[in-house]
Amino acid sequence: MLARISRRLAGLLATLVAASFVIFAAVYAAPGDPAVFLAGGRDKLSPEKLELVRAQYHLDEPLVVQYGRWLGDCLQLDLGRSFKYSDQVADLLAARFPTTLALVAYATVLFVVLGVGAGVLAAVRRGTWIDSAIVGGTTLAASVPSFVSAIALVAVLGVQLGWFPVSGSGTGLAGTVHHLTLPALSLALGALALISRVTRQSMVDAGTADHVEVARACGVRERDIVVRHILRNALGPIVTMCGLVMAGMLAGTVVVETAFGISGIGSLLVGAINTHDFPVAQAVLLVMVTGYMVVTTLVDLTHPLLDPRVKGTAA
Repeated sequence: MLARISRRLAGLLATLVAASFVIFAAVYAAPGDPAVFLAGGRDKLSPEKLELVRAQYHLDEPLVVQYGRWLGDCLQLDLGRSFKYSDQVADLLAARFPTTLALVAYATVLFVVLGVGAGVLAAVRRGTWIDSAIVGGTTLAASVPSFVSAIALVAVLGVQLGWFPVSGSGTGLAGTVHHLTLPALSLALGALALISRVTRQSMVDAGTADHVEVARACGVRERDIVVRHILRNALGPIVTMCGLVMAGMLAGTVVVETAFGISGIGSLLVGAINTHDFPVAQAVLLVMVTGYMVVTTLVDLTHPLLDPRVKGTAA
């Protein structure tokens, strides 16, 4: 087990280094010259001033040297200074990350509870109208883009019915939950559909096992069979998919936060790209990629604990 954890951690570090270089190079390959933005625009910009700005921010150095300098600073938790706000990037992330984390956590609770519940119900009632309704509803939900569902939720539940606010993140626990309900629901709809389908199929596959038929032949109650034998054996794929979806939601918050006017790292990334604020864009992308990799690694490590049948192949 220790050897497996060591291999996964080594792979995680190697992947993070490769991803960080791709992020750094891709941001600097984007259209626009950061030196021009730092100099205050092209109006009355002389070549001497432009070269001075390049030297001041080390933009005249080779890309590999700039990357090495940036990576070394990141390892010391120094993410640089924002071109636009003139504040430390770490401070900007610290101020906005809790809002994004709360949004992702809320959406995760919604798609796990509703998605797994719908999948279990569809599997138990397989072949009935309930199963058909759940499959049809989840298929429709999965086909609707998040920005379309966000607009629909705002128009119906926010504007017409007035049940929820349509912007901001609120204050306090009750205020945060109230303000983030529509964004979290919009973010969770597509994930809910995916999780319900995975849960249903995993339950159906687990229900065909021999020990399930033996339990039924022995007169075990159907409820106990579903909980102890079918659902327990189906947890591996369900938990794995839930972890992957939750990890991917960090990037999915970009659209939702912009649509609902939430001050999270997703909206911060959009603003950084529009203003060529490269240090902020690099830091936000690095945080998103790191979060995704850490969550997927944890899911990979916990999978054998949920399904002992994979221990032999994972070792």
